[in-house]
Amino acid sequence: MKLHLTTALGLTLAMTAQAQAADLRMSWWGGESRHEATQAALKVCGEKYGHTVSPEFTGFDGYLEKLTTQMAGGTEADIIQVNWPWLPLFSQDGEGFADLNTLSDTIDLSQWSEDQLAPVTVAGKLNGLPLSTTGRVFFFNVTTLEEAGIPMPSTWEEFFSAAKTLREQAGEDHNLFNSVKETAQLLVTLAVVQKTGKDLVDPETNRVAWTPEELAAGIEFYGRLMESGAVRTQQEEAGEGNVNLYEKQDWAQGKIAGSYEWDTTYFKYSDPLNEGEVLESTPHIRFEDAVTDGAYRKPSMLFAISKNSDNQQAAAEIMNCLLNEPEGIDALKDTRGLPASEAAADRLIEAGMVKPEIVKAHEIAMEATGPAISPFNEHPELRGAFIDTLEEYSYGMIDAQDAAEVIIDEANSVLEDFDA
Repeated sequence: MKLHLTTALGLTLAMTAQAQAADLRMSWWGGESRHEATQAALKVCGEKYGHTVSPEFTGFDGYLEKLTTQMAGGTEADIIQVNWPWLPLFSQDGEGFADLNTLSDTIDLSQWSEDQLAPVTVAGKLNGLPLSTTGRVFFFNVTTLEEAGIPMPSTWEEFFSAAKTLREQAGEDHNLFNSVKETAQLLVTLAVVQKTGKDLVDPETNRVAWTPEELAAGIEFYGRLMESGAVRTQQEEAGEGNVNLYEKQDWAQGKIAGSYEWDTTYFKYSDPLNEGEVLESTPHIRFEDAVTDGAYRKPSMLFAISKNSDNQQAAAEIMNCLLNEPEGIDALKDTRGLPASEAAADRLIEAGMVKPEIVKAHEIAMEATGPAISPFNEHPELRGAFIDTLEEYSYGMIDAQDAAEVIIDEANSVLEDFDA
């Protein structure tokens, strides 16, 4: 009788395990290396947990349109790669994806800090997990600075003094920093955030958090950058064809000595430098009365689980394997940047798979202080209005106060479209 009970129990457990096996789908965008790595990771993680995961992948172009159609019809994959600025499009109220807090028994959320999870939490619901977290840092050509006898600036007054000394020592064709288009906008944002401690968008009201006076002060700071020769004016940049900074000979030769760029782009800017020129990432330059570093830090992308999935538990097992467990980490490698998961980042760094220059820049970005930023900072219409108005200011077509009011009005107009 005992033998019969044991046999029956074994059969029951086998049937239960088989019933728990799930057929899942996962969608993402990327290039060939990401496609190959992700398919390999899905295979090993699927085998580990007894699930099969059908891959659905494409290039970036067209992915948003396809996902929009799927989300509208409730036919999205069980696990979805989502671009962070798309969160307001799909989950304005936090209900667009499964709340991963409810799956915390399966997914080890402790591998992400509260600061990392805040930008992907909407209305208290954890909509996804950041795959990598990227932030803006200061890059300086230390060779140029050393040749001019300039110490690395840590405050904005030291920065302006360094800019003056550089032009006196090396010539008027030298500029301490780069500031055009998006970089100009982010430097204005940095100045306002350092002074106020507030992100552009108030998450409670879904309106611009800054007053016109606060933004005008940031715009006047940008004006000082241009007037002092610390950066080139919009007119000067336009005269050179508005080419990318890393493509300019003046950058390669050290005539433009610094910029404010994503931590992950270190080699994009260091590789073009002439032989002997050395680029370093440095902590944020601050106002002496700054209330925060003004870190601009965001998830590069995230993995989410469909709220319509019939197998959320199985999807959570696969997601945790991909992001936190050796099998998934070793397969995915750094195909989505330096992982935000502490377990994954530590494993790749210890294996020598991430270059120390990237690690240093990343640590600077992560250690900087600042408020959580809203995805609306990168809404194309809002950002476009901000950049265009700064250009008008640069050309003397509008003063700082009027420019601030235009930017705030345009931004609030965009935000109104997302009111509940």
